[in-house]
Parts: sequence; C-alpha cells; structure tokens
Amino acid sequence: MWVATARLLLEDAVPDSLALPRVDIDATFGAELVEDARRYERFLVIDWIVAQVVLLAVLWVYAKRGVRFIAQSAAGRIGTGMMLGMLGLGIVWLVQLPFGAAALWWERRHDTTEIGYLEWAFGDWLALGASFLAISLALLIVMALAGWLREWWWIPGAGAFVAIAALLTFVSPYLVETKPLGDAGLVQAAREYEREQGIGEIPLRVEEVSGDTSDANAYATGLGPTRRVILWDTLIDGRFDDGAERTVIAHEVAHHSSRHLPKSLAWFGMFALPAAWLLMRLTRRRGGMQAPEAVPLALLVVAVIQLVAAPFQSAISRSMEMEADWKALTSTRDPEGARELFVGFAETGLGDPSPPGWQQLLLGTHPTLADRVAMAEAWKVMRTP
Repeated sequence: MWVATARLLLEDAVPDSLALPRVDIDATFGAELVEDARRYERFLVIDWIVAQVVLLAVLWVYAKRGVRFIAQSAAGRIGTGMMLGMLGLGIVWLVQLPFGAAALWWERRHDTTEIGYLEWAFGDWLALGASFLAISLALLIVMALAGWLREWWWIPGAGAFVAIAALLTFVSPYLVETKPLGDAGLVQAAREYEREQGIGEIPLRVEEVSGDTSDANAYATGLGPTRRVILWDTLIDGRFDDGAERTVIAHEVAHHSSRHLPKSLAWFGMFALPAAWLLMRLTRRRGGMQAPEAVPLALLVVAVIQLVAAPFQSAISRSMEMEADWKALTSTRDPEGARELFVGFAETGLGDPSPPGWQQLLLGTHPTLADRVAMAEAWKVMRTP
C-alpha cells in the first residue's frame, strides 16, 4: 500500500521523455557571480553541518541526563513529560541560536539581508510560537495515547501528526502580515493561468520583506478557503521584468492546481507512520512514550529521523517544484521570462547555480538554477515546430 500510494503521489505533468540540455554555467550566470555564489553558499552549508552535529550531541547529552529533572517535578506523568519536552525544545532553540547568528552575519556581510540580530532572534515570535505549540500538542497527544494504547499508540499517533500539520498549513496564511497585490496586470495574468490550469480564483498577496532581505521569493500556502499565493515585495520592485514576474505567479498557481500542499501532507503521513513506529520501538528501554523518562530520548530520535529523511523529503520537493516549473512554462509560453527569473534568483540571492551533488541531494528542495534554465530551453525546443 505504501509503494502504491507513493507511485500515485509521484505522478506529475512533466513529460517522461524530457531531457535537459547542458547549460554553460559561466556563460549563463557569469563566471564572477558563480564563484561568489559558491563561496557564499559554502559557508552556509558548513555552518548548517556543524549546527546539526552540535545539536545531535547536545540532544544525546539531554537524553542521558534529562531524566534527572523528573525528581524535581510533581506535575504527574503527562505534565512531567510536557515539562521535559518544553525544556528540550528550549535547549534546541538556544543551541541553534549561535549558528543562526553566524549565518546572519554572513548574509549581512554579503548584503543579502539587512535584518538586525535582535530583530532576527526575537522578531518572529508568532511563527515560532505556532511551531512550539504544535510540537507540544503532538507530545501531549502521544503521551495520552501511549498511556491508553501502550505500544499501539503509533498508529493513531501518526494520524494526529498529520492532523496537526494540516492545521498548521491551513492557518499559515494568517501567521504572516500581507496586503493585496495592487498590480492589475499581474492579477489578470493570474486569473488566466488559473483558468488554464483548471482551478478557481486564488487571492494574491504581497509580503513586505524588503527591509530585511534582498532575496526574491514567492510561495503557495493554505488549504481550501485559506489558499493564497504570496509574493515577496522584492520580487515586484522592478528588478525583474514582466515575463519573470508572470512566471513566478504561474509557478505558484501550479502548486495549487497540482494539489502540492495536500500531497505534501500525504507524503508527511507516509513518513510519519514508520517514524512513529521507530519512535515507539526506540523509546521502549525508557518505558515507552507513556513514561516521561522517554521524552528526552524521543527528542533525539526525532532529530535523527528528520536528518535521515532529509534526502527523501528534498527529492519529493524537487519533483513538485519541477512540475510547477513545467506547468508555468506551459501557461506563460515564455521560456525567456523563466530564464531571466532563474538568473535573477542567482543575482539577488547569491544562489549557487550548480551546487555539489551531495549538497543538492541532502538540501536541494528545488532543482538547481542551472537545471531550471535547462528546462526552459528544453520546453522551447519541444514546442518549436
């Protein structure tokens, strides 16, 4: 059933016969930009790797020593487990803080962000609080189910994880401050792409980030009545031409028309079920998830599972992004606009057009910028009489 469902979820609109041509990286993006982008991303990747090693080491120590806090708690089984979980989450946040600060320093040095350190550390409490509450709620549900069902908690527990993820996706448009897109031409283009891709009207919103970053971005978010396409104001500030802006909108509309957000939840469920089973098995020696003693170990297990699952999640994300790129090309019929967009992404965000294979395998949530340019070229060749 797992394999059959995965095959269904992997079906997309990209032709099976699609072959991407070779792209001259230096000629397309500029040799100097390519070198700067590789140097820029190299530091961020090293920072991320060291952060993961330190995080796992700290969680390992917490898994070994965290049970000492139980003696100081009179909050009962679930209350003590929640206390240990929240303490662990606080430790995770503190451990990640210096590495995030190092990444911010590097970004400020290269003028890709203008956000201050205090604003970065304390400015996004709403999103951080939502994530904290979601994780705490998941822990509460797991401990309650484990107390009732013992080792069988993982089956309904996986369903609870998916429900929480769906709730977060549903409310996510309300966790950022946005305003309606005021460009009538882009709104009209979006309506055309929606009709062509067979979906109803989706609100277009603008998030103001120009005071924080020079990166250009957009994203599809929400479920059902909360579906949105959100554009960063850095994308529509004049640095990109009309064709590039329309390509972005068609791409984000394609995420909704391809039902990528519900599919992402389905994939999450596909991974949540075996992950919950592993969590049940690996916390047995601490009494299982019904025991507060298991909570520090559970945090370590979850961190390891997330790291191991990262390449698979990245591959799924790349597949969805590739489909959205293809549908955007089919809707706009403007490969030159797509090319200008992807080259612009490298310029505004110092993105490496062709990162090392291992880096793309582990962290690449999108096709490389070189591959995205190659797809535009391939589309043009396939549509040329």
